[in-house]
Amino acid sequence: MGDQEIVYLYLQRSQQAILETKHKYGAYCKAIARNIISNYEDIEECENDTYLAAWNAIPPSIPRNLSVFLGRIARNIALDKYGYNTAKKRNPKFEVILTELEGSLASINTVETEFEAGEIAYVINQFLYGIDEQTRNLFIRRYWYSDSIDNLSMRFDMSSSKVKSILFRTRNKLRVYLVKEGVNL
Repeated sequence: MGDQEIVYLYLQRSQQAILETKHKYGAYCKAIARNIISNYEDIEECENDTYLAAWNAIPPSIPRNLSVFLGRIARNIALDKYGYNTAKKRNPKFEVILTELEGSLASINTVETEFEAGEIAYVINQFLYGIDEQTRNLFIRRYWYSDSIDNLSMRFDMSSSKVKSILFRTRNKLRVYLVKEGVNL
């Protein structure tokens, strides 16, 4: 079933929408959650919470790209679950990803309003569209989808040291770009 047909089912409040979403995007939502949290039950919970959030969001929202819409929801839910879980324990793989980005992005304390957060997102998007496609895809797969270095090296057919090097240089370029654009780090 196509994305528009699934969205139409949501708009009609048909429970079939959730079944079709699970069938088409269940593995995708689980993969996003699995890259952030490691507990199988939490991953399952994130997947189910994604369907509930989509049910509650459609309508009034009508997503133009259902996979991106669901991916964002799954990621946010997994990040919330990660935050809850890390009050007592850590996921070492995801901690590494956060540590890598730490020096390149502004801290949460410097973002005082939603407007400023939107402006920073706009600047980051401008940066990403200004770099070559492979580097952009590596960066997004690592820092949005939380893919491992090994996964990225297989996906992009390059050594893990080359992946690390590209990500390191890209983070440094991002930091310089953000400063140039007036973002306080």
